[in-house]
Formats: sequence, structure tokens, C-alpha cells
Amino acid sequence: MFKFKNLLSILIMIFAITTAAPCIAVSANQGRMVRVGISDAKFQNYYFNTINVSATDNFRLSDKASDTVIADFGALEDVNIKIKDNLFTVTQASTVIAENIKGPVVVESDNGYVTVTGLNRAGKPVYYRGTFEITKAPKKDNQFNVINVLDLESYLRGVVPNEMPVRFGFEALKAQAVLARNYVLMPREQNYHNFDVCDSVACQVYFGANTEQELSDKAVYETENIVAMHEGQLVLALYSSTAGGYTESYENAFSTDLANGVRLFPGSPKPFLKGVPDCADTPVLTSESAAREFYTTTPETFDNKSPYFRWTKEWEKSELENVLKKTLITQSKAGFVKPKLTRPEDFGSLKDIKVTRRGVSGKAMFIDIVTSKGTYTVSKELPIRRTFQKDGISLPSANVIFDIEKATESKTDDSLKDKLTPAKSYTKIVARGGGFGHGVGMSQYGAGAMGEEGYSYSDIVQHYFKNTAIGTYPVELSNDTGHDTESQVFYTKNKKAYLVVENKFQFSDLTVVLNGQELHVEVIPKLFKPEKYDISPYLKKGENKITYILPYSDLHKKSVRVYVELNEAKNDK
Repeated sequence: MFKFKNLLSILIMIFAITTAAPCIAVSANQGRMVRVGISDAKFQNYYFNTINVSATDNFRLSDKASDTVIADFGALEDVNIKIKDNLFTVTQASTVIAENIKGPVVVESDNGYVTVTGLNRAGKPVYYRGTFEITKAPKKDNQFNVINVLDLESYLRGVVPNEMPVRFGFEALKAQAVLARNYVLMPREQNYHNFDVCDSVACQVYFGANTEQELSDKAVYETENIVAMHEGQLVLALYSSTAGGYTESYENAFSTDLANGVRLFPGSPKPFLKGVPDCADTPVLTSESAAREFYTTTPETFDNKSPYFRWTKEWEKSELENVLKKTLITQSKAGFVKPKLTRPEDFGSLKDIKVTRRGVSGKAMFIDIVTSKGTYTVSKELPIRRTFQKDGISLPSANVIFDIEKATESKTDDSLKDKLTPAKSYTKIVARGGGFGHGVGMSQYGAGAMGEEGYSYSDIVQHYFKNTAIGTYPVELSNDTGHDTESQVFYTKNKKAYLVVENKFQFSDLTVVLNGQELHVEVIPKLFKPEKYDISPYLKKGENKITYILPYSDLHKKSVRVYVELNEAKNDK
């Protein structure tokens, strides 16, 4: 266990001496940087061969490869950057400023925002904090990416109000900020070579500085450096609009992609992403009867205010058959339809729709589409949603109940002829369901309702993410130059926190400076279990600053991992 050297003496001195202990001079923490890929106006393309850039104040272009300034420009001047023969050319008003530049080309303004000329977000011209890096795309001739490079907290200011309506309230916005921070630090998929995260719904919606709002900025500030963790590791922070009153377990909605290209579904489970009902007495909804009861009624949940809490879609039989002939071919190519449908004429006539397996929230995992020519099994929530389209739009969620009903079309014309015409009988397919999105992790509408009911942001996060602690992002210290000291700022209301040290190697000493109080920690190496120390006596209500300092020793060849835990995991089953 950890022992603080001369702990009693330190406590006596802290409370007896009115002047603060001297601070140790430390290097400033410049914050974590994020590389965000910027897409086109339709959020579809991240590759360009020409683009115009500008800034709201004086700005310059530099060649990062040679570390030289290409040219300086005035505020709002329009500059074109294009690529040919995999080299960049900079042009202004048809005049070539520079050419044959290896790049990346850096666009930066000391006192302004950088922008892509003509690009709008949320109906406004887009402006970005930080810099642009115009970087050649790997394995693509004469194509480049536009990358916004900025610090993490500034990035989140352009994410939170675009991922969650500000009207959802302060605590919900703080929960969103924590999860958005988690997501950019550990995205679900890392498919990008030049940047960490994209700017669209494929990652997190990021619209830059022109969409920042005061309340969401405050939510980012009051959760600075705060993340959600399971056993000391960042959780995969998934969220969607509306869960429908019951979230789903990760493995029942997502596949595991193997290195050989094979996709396994159900996927690998994650202990912190387990299906959670809003009402504790709600049974698991794996049976058809339980799912039908839940999604054809309106129980009281945190999601009731969502317009997608419950929904209905209807098709005439021939209409749905025409839809399925197209969508099953598309989803067959993605690998989630067995056997594959390759030609519309092989579909036949629709006979039945059967959900053969459901997740704990009642989410359809496997659906059999029975036709006169065979049975096609569709798996996984997103392919299922994309299979059952209405007017070209996918199902809101896979929390769905299907019914095939006989219906009669009534005549409304009062003419004698129509009165003598028999009413038309037809078959319709009705899909009833609840929720919008994949339903794994936090429900954003649910978070808004929880905030209104007085739950804190940590309550919200820990409701949706089981066995999860809330704390500062873990930092690693070592005796390598520049890595022996790091500072963090964090905000707390209840003045309760623990210092957590993961020390698997030979370290025996650690110095912590918390709000000006210098503490020396004597540590004992442990391979599997971190040690905690209650640092609550040294906290302030509001903003706190902690600095970790690792004393130098020739024995210290590895690293030590440290962070502040604000809310312990609740160890829910």
C-alpha cells in the first residue's frame, strides 16, 4: 500500500499554517492535440485536389517539410492550394505564389480563425480554431486531406452543441462532453491515416468555432480532462439519440472485424456496455412477447420526450417487396445477408418476416425474410435498419416488431359507380418500434431527462456505462526527458477524490502538488492492482490543479501511470 511520508506532520502543517506551501516550478501542460479531418459540404468526401483557404485575421502559409514560410496574407484574402504531380502549388488571384512544395502546407493565423472558403456548417460560414494542415493522402495520387489541428478542449467546444441540443441542460451537456472526450481519445474505428477523427456523424459532429455556445462551453470547461474509465482504461464512449427506454449490450449491435476481413456477429462483449433499462423492474426483452409488450406500449422511461420514443412504419406488400429486392442485394455485398441475394428476380413473393433473435433491449439481431423462393437472414442492427427502408429512409432503430395484416381500402367518392365498386383488399406490413440510432451506451434524450430530474453528469454517465469510474485522463510519467512532470486541471463540486497510482515497476517515490500543497508519496510496486489515496482534504470546490512529479532515479526505466478518480465505479452486475 501507499504511505505518505510524514503524513501526520504534513496534515498538521497544512491546517496550522495560514500561508500556502511553496509551489514547485513545473513546465506548463500544453494540452492534448487533436487532428480532425475536414469533409466537403455534404460530409461525404475527405479527399481534395484543390481548395481555397482564408482567415479572419492576418495569416500565413508554411511548408512543414522545410519549416519555411511560403507567404503572408491579410485578413479575408482568398488563397488557392492545389496539388499536381504530388506537389503543392499556392495561387492568389491567378498569380502563382509558390509551387513544387513538398508539404504538408500549414495554414495558421496568430489572432484569427482559419476557414475553407465557401464551406458552411449549420447554415453558417465555417471557422476553425487552431491550424490547417494540407497533407498528401497516402496511396492516392494528387489527393490531399484538410486537417484541423487544435487542442482537445477547443475541439470539444465545436462538438458538444452539435451532438446534443443545448436545451437538454447543463448536466446532460457535461455528460456529453465527457463522452465526446472519450470518443476522440479512443474512437471505435481508426480508419484514417492522416487524422485522428472525422468531422461528421461517422465519428462525431464537429462544426468548428462558429457554432460554439456559452452553456456547452461551460460544460466543456467544468469537465476539463475528465473521462470515463473501466478498470483504469478509457471506455468506448458510444451514444445515440434515443434508446427507447432500454439500451443494448455492445455485442448485440456491433460486429468484430478480424484482420482477414471476416466480420463476426454478435461481436465481442464489453463489460461497461451492457444493456440497461431505465426502470429497474423492466425484464429483459429477448423474447418476442416481452419485446412486443414493451415497444407497442408507452412505459415511463427517460426517453419519453423523444419524438422517436415510439414510431410506426407501414408498407403495402408490393411496396416492401420492391424495397427488399434492392436493399437485400446491397446488404448482401456488405456480408450481412445469408444466402446472398444477387438478382431481384430471385426474391420471389414475400411470405413472412420473423425476428429469430433479440438482444436484451429487444433489438432485432437476426431477421428471417421468408419468400416463395427461399429465406434470407439479415443480421446486425444497422443492416436490418437499412434493409427495411420507407421512402428511401432506413428504420429509426432495430427495436422493431413486425406484423403482416390484411387491410381494406375504403372508397370515399360518392358517385354511383364507386358505390358499386367493391372495396380493394390488400396486405400491409406494419413495423412498430422505439428509439433512434444503435441504442448502445448513452441515450442523449435520456440524458436530457435525467438532468432535468436532478441527476449529475456522473450519475448520467454511470447509469449508461456500468462498472465505470469518472476521473482525469491517466498520464504516464517516466524519467525520459520531458516526461517526468505533467499537470492537470479538473473541476469538482463535492471535494471528494482519490489519487490513483498504477506502479508495476521500480518506482518508490512520487511528488504531487495539489492546489499549492506539496505531497510526497512512498509507493510500493504492484503488478495488478492500483493503489488509491484520499486527496479530499486538499481539494477546493470548483477548479483544482494537480501536478505529478517523478523524481529521477537510475533504477526508473519504465513508466508509472497516475490520475485522479472523482467517482468510483459502482461495480454493477
